[in-house]
Amino acid sequence: MSNDSSPPDRRRLIAFAWIWVGAPFAYGVYELVQKATQLFNG
Repeated sequence: MSNDSSPPDRRRLIAFAWIWVGAPFAYGVYELVQKATQLFNG
């Protein structure tokens, strides 16, 4: 009796965790690119 499939709640939790980490990271990269552009373009 092996249960190889993960329940749907687990997938939602994993997706939420990726969004929880990925959204601020993407915003930080966006801000970094804008600041670097201002720094090198004057």
